[in-house]
Amino acid sequence: MSDESSGTTPGTTPGALSGTTPGPRPEPIRFFGTTWLDHDNGYGPRRAGAAVGSLLLAAAGCFVLRFAYEGLAIADVGKFVNLLVVVMFAICSALAFRRTWEGYTRRHDPASVASMRGLMTIGFIGGLLAYFFRSLKEAPGEELHRKEYETARAQYEKRTSRRTGNPSRKKRKG
Repeated sequence: MSDESSGTTPGTTPGALSGTTPGPRPEPIRFFGTTWLDHDNGYGPRRAGAAVGSLLLAAAGCFVLRFAYEGLAIADVGKFVNLLVVVMFAICSALAFRRTWEGYTRRHDPASVASMRGLMTIGFIGGLLAYFFRSLKEAPGEELHRKEYETARAQYEKRTSRRTGNPSRKKRKG
């Protein structure tokens, strides 16, 4: 979130958002910008495109992994190594799916993100499938961003409603 006093969020301009009221600005989501706020400016087609695109990328990833598996079979590395590779990709994809899915409702700390980067790379198909399934419901990350934006908005309203008038002009008794 960014306050108006600190400027705008990267990629947005002060008049580009719905309402030009002062206060916190919604954080843009990749591929959706700030259209998630009011579901306008092509939000529906973007969601459909994100869902189809992530599903196509997951299918392409499976196709590439199939070629890799066939390469191992041609190299005759043995059934044990083939089994290990399949199990490794299955487990990493399941963990990547779960972690990506959780990331749409809560923020992960940067240290855990850095430590899981390799696993998430290996399990990229799981991450793409999580993106696909979340795109069917909403823009991936919309729930988290909406919650953070509404909290920031409520805090801003609470802060500004307490301020009335210029405190230096306040009449003091005594």
